[in-house]
Amino acid sequence: MRYESKTRILNFPLISIAFGPDLEKNEHKGLAKGLVAIGDISLGVVSIGGIAFGGFSIGGVSLGAASIGGVAFGLYSLGGLAIGLLAAVGGAAIGYKAVGGLAIGIETMGDQQIDIIDFYRF
Repeated sequence: MRYESKTRILNFPLISIAFGPDLEKNEHKGLAKGLVAIGDISLGVVSIGGIAFGGFSIGGVSLGAASIGGVAFGLYSLGGLAIGLLAAVGGAAIGYKAVGGLAIGIETMGDQQIDIIDFYRF
């Protein structure tokens, strides 16, 4: 399934949706690129997909300024494994501020905590 809106901003479609293979283009997965991108692999300001890259991203694997996903990387991350430069919340969370079952960071809260500052004092 493929859809791109006719409205374009900076030569990117406002909305792009791409799921599944496209045999005519020899694509095995849908690659959506737009301001709002939804697909197997998505790249956009708002990105939703199996693998999502963008300002705000939601996906199985997610990378963005604010990320939500099974594995999430970004400035602010929420996920099973969350790695956030500023803050991370998840089953395993790594970041300056980390909250999770396993929390690793400068300021931590969780069941198992590794405070990096205290770790290096030994």
